[in-house]
Amino acid sequence: MTLIPDIDMTQLSAIAAQDGPLSQQVYQILKQAILSLDFPPGAVLRKPTICARLGVSRAPVSEAITRLSEDGLVEVIPQSATRVAYFSMPEIREGAFLREALEIAAVGKVAQDRTETQLTQLNRTLRLQALLAEDGDFQGFYEADEAFHAQIMQFTGFARLTDVAQKVSLQVTRARILLLPSPGRMSETLQEHRAVFEAIHAQDPQAAQTRLRHHLGQLMPRIAKLAEERPRLFRPLAQPGPPASTKRA
Repeated sequence: MTLIPDIDMTQLSAIAAQDGPLSQQVYQILKQAILSLDFPPGAVLRKPTICARLGVSRAPVSEAITRLSEDGLVEVIPQSATRVAYFSMPEIREGAFLREALEIAAVGKVAQDRTETQLTQLNRTLRLQALLAEDGDFQGFYEADEAFHAQIMQFTGFARLTDVAQKVSLQVTRARILLLPSPGRMSETLQEHRAVFEAIHAQDPQAAQTRLRHHLGQLMPRIAKLAEERPRLFRPLAQPGPPASTKRA
């Protein structure tokens, strides 16, 4: 029997006093709770409880859950329940492939066209990562890690690129949270980021792409190992059916 994880509703952020559709705010709050694993895979989302916690009506919660379903972050089971989607290795592999394709193209362009201001911003992020690694702040380091990659996307000058990359790699982002405490990984990541930065500084697109490809290539083997160690978080792979009958006429 599979245990259904409990959800701690106190982890939900409050609705901010700001302009914009209420459903968008609810969507962002629930999305962050899922990506941060405050809402773990398999956990059931109960609309009345969410409404009570956030102080909103049912409509914006329903709209937010519909969007999360489209993102692949929740599974809506008609006449039954809505639950946080389990990790899916095929979806994670696809997301990692798509994001790598975008990032490799982006870092080549940035290495070729980078400005001194962009170098300064990247270097500041690396310095912040070094301090966070020294403090053992896994969550802060992860956020700075994401910021480093986002800056590379932004510096291409293509306004939609960052959003597209985040969209296609939502499943990857969620799985990466589980890898944060891996011994030595923060130090390795920092070294890999510095190698990418050095290639950008030298305006060497080929080296920047090679070094970033190496950095991104560390991810999938670690997630595959995680799937072996914590299989309850992952959706079982479909089993092949029996061989087709080969009766003679």
